[in-house]
Amino acid sequence: MKCLTLFVLLSCHAYAQIPEGFKPIFNGKNLKGWHVSRTTHQGTTPNFFVEDGAIVANQNPYGQGGLLMTNEVFKDFELYVEVKIDSFANGGIFIRSNEGGSAYQIELVLPGNTGDLVGERIPVSEPASAAAYKNVWKTNDWNSFRIRMTGDIPHLTLWINGEQMWDVQQTKNDFIGGATEGMIALQCHWTAVYSPTASNGMPLSSWRPGAAHRYRNLAIKRL
Repeated sequence: MKCLTLFVLLSCHAYAQIPEGFKPIFNGKNLKGWHVSRTTHQGTTPNFFVEDGAIVANQNPYGQGGLLMTNEVFKDFELYVEVKIDSFANGGIFIRSNEGGSAYQIELVLPGNTGDLVGERIPVSEPASAAAYKNVWKTNDWNSFRIRMTGDIPHLTLWINGEQMWDVQQTKNDFIGGATEGMIALQCHWTAVYSPTASNGMPLSSWRPGAAHRYRNLAIKRL
């Protein structure tokens, strides 16, 4: 069956799930519109590439991490992305990030606190837990994240596979210099030492050799 969508020049599969009203920020073919941060403490030689219509993140050389960032900056938005993550590979989705990677982060780590709202090089006045993700998570498959962020003092909501995980209003602007906009970034965490039992079974600084995170259908709606 032909794919009768606005994205007919791309594969039907690649954009089948993007919600109405969202604009793609990844073209499914290459990393045009994105760049690797040269200033983040995560590392400066992560391995980001496109394969089968998805952005793939892994470590090559092993041990090096980094951030792949949009060239554009965003303030109030909803972000939609589908992720497929291997176990023992720590990463995340950064929102309103600066070039160095100071941002709010949605964790992506199995086993671990996937979906939690944490800070990267900044505090989070009101963190949030997505422990209920386990009720809807599809193992070894694609899972959708929808992240809404509005306000100079941020109000944030997360849905995973269509189910709301949390909705939090921050008590202040936690960003450096009171920033109210920033980039979307995908994190490939640097590795100190790999161990399945690192950080009490939650590999917060580990990336299993050969593991990968994959992202597809990245799209945004400015609010």
